[in-house]
Amino acid sequence: MALVDEKAHKVQSEEKPLSAEESWALSREVPKWSLHDGSLETELRFHGFGEAMEYVNQVATIAQREDHHPDIQISYDTVHLTLSTHKIGGLSRNDFIVAAKIDHLM
Repeated sequence: MALVDEKAHKVQSEEKPLSAEESWALSREVPKWSLHDGSLETELRFHGFGEAMEYVNQVATIAQREDHHPDIQISYDTVHLTLSTHKIGGLSRNDFIVAAKIDHLM
């Protein structure tokens, strides 16, 4: 099943973060995102603040539905998103699922 078709699960504190190899393998399914020290990151530019905010609101809808929320930075026409699973101190499959769903917006 493709990541975009999966549903994020409730992460338990005893779960371990994905290994570097597991993260690398899953990152191939979300090529617009980069791996950075236990997180996934992407940055997008838009035609002005209004368009950037519309996109962020769509991201927020996905995050609420999946109950897995990215860190979002907005600077006028640029949106920077960071995904990680804070509860386990690294990446979980949920991060890749949400990244795939966000990519599906574009």
